Amino acid sequence: MSQAQWTAHEAIERQNSGDISSVELTQAVIERIDAENGRINAYVHVDAPTALSQAEQIDARRHRGEQLGPLAGVPIAIKDVMCVRGGRTTCGSRILQDYVAPYDATAVSRLRSADAVLLGKTNMDEFAMGSSNENSHFGPTRNPHSIDRVPGGSSGGSAAAVAAHAAIAALGSDTGGSVRQPAGYCGIVGLKPSYGRVSRYGLVAYASSLDQIGPLTKDVEDTALLLGVISGHDPRDATSVDIAVPDYREKLQTGVEGLTIGMPEEYFAEGLDSQIAAAVEGAAARLEKAGAKLKQVSLPVAGHADYCVGAYYVVATAEASANLSRFDGVRFGYRAEQATDLQQMYHQSRSKGFGDEVKRRIMLGTYVLSAGYYDAYYLKAQKVRTLIRDDFSRAFEECDLLLGPVAPTTAFAVGEKIDDPLQMYLNDIYTVTANLAGLPGVSVPIAHADDGLPIGAQLLAPAFAEETLLRAAYSIEQMAN
Repeated sequence: MSQAQWTAHEAIERQNSGDISSVELTQAVIERIDAENGRINAYVHVDAPTALSQAEQIDARRHRGEQLGPLAGVPIAIKDVMCVRGGRTTCGSRILQDYVAPYDATAVSRLRSADAVLLGKTNMDEFAMGSSNENSHFGPTRNPHSIDRVPGGSSGGSAAAVAAHAAIAALGSDTGGSVRQPAGYCGIVGLKPSYGRVSRYGLVAYASSLDQIGPLTKDVEDTALLLGVISGHDPRDATSVDIAVPDYREKLQTGVEGLTIGMPEEYFAEGLDSQIAAAVEGAAARLEKAGAKLKQVSLPVAGHADYCVGAYYVVATAEASANLSRFDGVRFGYRAEQATDLQQMYHQSRSKGFGDEVKRRIMLGTYVLSAGYYDAYYLKAQKVRTLIRDDFSRAFEECDLLLGPVAPTTAFAVGEKIDDPLQMYLNDIYTVTANLAGLPGVSVPIAHADDGLPIGAQLLAPAFAEETLLRAAYSIEQMAN
């Protein structure tokens, strides 16, 4: 096994034992990026000199016997929707192609405080709007398992980098499944924390009531490690919750005996690939054998595509319409040069700066917020959102966790759905409800389809029950290996 293939906890152990230096590990990962990025296009920017400088400083501190942070020397990639001081933050968009962030996102600053090595910025669907990573101004990212397949989105660059061992771990963001779905497609672990668990300060907003930053890693222990580092209250984010952050690694190996795992009947209905259904049911059977109790539950609103997907895309696009109004060609970002007046400058800057999918969602969001349509669409979507939360509340009265698929199919072909927005949106059917309800969810690899593509299972938990969520994910992982 090459050094770039190590997990974060393995890399930390090897450095602490003196088997490898931080510089040697970082160089190995950079070499892997050089070998793989031309094939998969996972990174939009790699800052090798700065990464090696960070690693040198960590080695020097280790040599002096100084106490180091919990991620000391671990090379980590950052989705290009999070601000990293002094580096470009593009959100995969032409309108921000030259924007340099003047500060760190809180999650990034917490990685720095933990002595992680920051490799660079990963590719993504423009402004996190997409399920395939085909909407980037910098070209599509491809799945390392099969380059004619998508890696999922919108955190496809982060997922592909980790799966290709071009990063030991990465951060992504999840607004409707954008960490969990690419993790499932790429055969790695991806976690969306509870809303408010991780600060959104420095995360460029898509839909503020839905967005959360989460880790993408090679195993569940690494997910627990990164989540512990980036979690916690932040006074700069009004939605950040001031509750204690547990040691997520401490109880990983305590097993699932005594837990009740709910199996939502709506998640196994028409439209789910039979191989995925069989793999998830197999994972459930293994959990039952390990001491968990399985229980059939119902999510009549949250599991219904006509309700959950529709409500999500009304709420998300409405918030996107408001959030993206700041990109007008005046203060920062792309500005059209041929405009003759202010109105024309706005129009041309936004028309040329945004891609088709972003413009589609801005227009949809503006429409549902407009006079005469607000009550019919946006208000009704918010009522459905309340019903979805109620669905989950009732389900969690009967069980500790919910188990189901991450997506209806394995990774689809590049170009297969890009011209059919409705089919692309339906790909999010199993993931969007966790964002609408503010719940934590994790995607963990469980099998491979007949064509070799990864299959992931999704676990959902009540708000701020990440500790239980990770226990079950760890059990699934150990039984799948």
